Amino acid sequence: MQGAMIMKKNIALIGPNGSGKTTLLESLLFVAGATDRRGRVADKNTIGDSSAEARERQMSTEMSVVSFSHDDVDFTIIDCPGSVEFIQEMRAALLGVDLAVVVIEPVLERMIAVAPIFHLLEVLDLPHLVFINKMDRSEVRYRDLLQGLRDLSAKPVVPHQYAIGRGDELVGYIDLVTEQAYAYGDHAPADEMPFPEEYREREQAARSEMLDTLADFDEDLMVLLLEDEEPPAEEILRNMQKTLGADQVVPVFLGVAEHEKGVRRLLDALVKEAPAPDVRAQALGIDAGDATIVQILKNFNLPHAGKLSVARVWAGKIDDGMTLSGMRVGGVYSLFGAQHDTAGTAQAGAIVGLARMEEAQAGQIYATDAALELDLMPRLETPEPMFAFAVTAANKADEVKLSAAFAKLTDEDPSIRIEQDPEVHQTLLSGQGEIHLRVAMDRLRNKYNIEVQPEAPKTPYRETIRKTTHAHGRHKKQSGGHGQFGDVKVDIKPLPRGEGFAFENKIVGGAIPKQYIPAVEQGAKDFLSRGPLGFKVVDVGITLVDGQFHSVDSNEMSFKMASALALKEGLPQCSPVLLEPILSVKISVPSDYTSKTLALISGKRGQILGYDGKDGWQGWDEVKAQIPQGEIHDLIVNLRSLSQGTGFYHASYDHLQEVPDKIAQDIVKANAAAAH
Repeated sequence: MQGAMIMKKNIALIGPNGSGKTTLLESLLFVAGATDRRGRVADKNTIGDSSAEARERQMSTEMSVVSFSHDDVDFTIIDCPGSVEFIQEMRAALLGVDLAVVVIEPVLERMIAVAPIFHLLEVLDLPHLVFINKMDRSEVRYRDLLQGLRDLSAKPVVPHQYAIGRGDELVGYIDLVTEQAYAYGDHAPADEMPFPEEYREREQAARSEMLDTLADFDEDLMVLLLEDEEPPAEEILRNMQKTLGADQVVPVFLGVAEHEKGVRRLLDALVKEAPAPDVRAQALGIDAGDATIVQILKNFNLPHAGKLSVARVWAGKIDDGMTLSGMRVGGVYSLFGAQHDTAGTAQAGAIVGLARMEEAQAGQIYATDAALELDLMPRLETPEPMFAFAVTAANKADEVKLSAAFAKLTDEDPSIRIEQDPEVHQTLLSGQGEIHLRVAMDRLRNKYNIEVQPEAPKTPYRETIRKTTHAHGRHKKQSGGHGQFGDVKVDIKPLPRGEGFAFENKIVGGAIPKQYIPAVEQGAKDFLSRGPLGFKVVDVGITLVDGQFHSVDSNEMSFKMASALALKEGLPQCSPVLLEPILSVKISVPSDYTSKTLALISGKRGQILGYDGKDGWQGWDEVKAQIPQGEIHDLIVNLRSLSQGTGFYHASYDHLQEVPDKIAQDIVKANAAAAH
């Protein structure tokens, strides 16, 4: 890394939905003097969550980036949505920050929602600490909250503070480094208070555990403890900073963000203990020489300003007009929620907005030196879709501009996919859940003035036959001049599942000239696109055994028509049966919810293949099953409902299987009604 590093701190606020991240950001900005009033989510006046979609729902729907200065530190804080349906936003933010603050509620039953977050942080080796918010609403003992975190974290959980009181009787906290007790003030700094002796034993136990954990990573501290010497507060803080920066421990803070309780202490810790950008860059092995390297975290397509890309500068510096990987930077901006201020330049370690980099893609890395091995930089795969709507433009006139709007939508949120399904003639909008897609549809309406109508995607059913038959088709038409004549006799038989379509010619003696044989095959293929039950026919063998032709009136079209007539006569006699696609599904849930998951699978006509502990996820199971595609549309909704929002799944096509008779009758009847 080149040159002196300006003291910067890049931090992501992450955590489950409803934990109070946006409120915490507002309080941090207010106590740091970056704003003169603290916005409230309920009042729809926060610095972040400025979009119409977020304010309508009173929840974060995309990352908010805020840069400000405090105590000679330039902070950039990214507030991330808590809903698992917007996990792409959190993943993108974590690529570019140096520390994550995991904000949680003090509710043991909901703490499991932190497990996927801890796992992602573990994958990234990203330093993180915990802020237990809303402590005035909890009757849970503080030591039980700490144990709940320890049960979920792969890294040692180290309390920085110990709560005095709980719930309505929350008084303040004891700083475990200095052993000074503090009383909270409402919207005011905490004041020193006498040490509450009734907490002495609990505080000493927590402090000893904290010191023992830190000593595991520092020999000097270990020697002091073995010699029963009291380590200086400065030594403890140095160890806290070192182990946090190395992602060896998870410090825990507490407070009530809504009333600014504990917020000043957290901000002080971020100033003194959060790692600087060069620590993260060195951990990632970034060595760019004189080159500039940036990574795009998020794209915004703004109504009047065009495209703005949120980017982390990993190395070098970036200026207006610079060219990165063939793209010209149209401007460099500092970000403060929806407000963008011209910066002109940015040094390594900064997170800034880059204007009009039209080809820039979220997650990708761009540099001034094309020879750099940028593939070595960290990336995260986009989460697979788990929910879909089939969408159509409410106004036919909007269909032309819909594709351009879709392109901008997926540019801003790569976890949204747009696919055309030619078989069922639907445009599928896929994402992480129903709320995710409804926000996307609201965005289409609010930003691009396009209303779309959603419905459940159609299932690509198939049909096949169970019996063999012989069929005859004759097409004869005379209308003056040359007529049309084709005559075919075919055998129709079922094939083994998965064989598809087979055609065999057994014509002898020139009953049908060779040039018309391909037309017979094509006519059969065309007809099988919609069988007697109304769906594409598969696993059928057609054998051409005889026929007739006319030297003048026969042509390819005549034999196509004759072939179709033969199948129209024959297929209903072959005992047609409806087939449905069966998906191979792997469902991941905390072990406490495995039994409910098994019941859910059974309720969806699924076949349970077994379950086992999920590799790399302590306390989680992976359930393997086969579920009909027609039953899977709302699987993720049901799964999250029964698992505190934590469950997820992966599905892939496996095979076709006969639909039970009663269900098949209903499907065929509904399909016929829709066709008319």
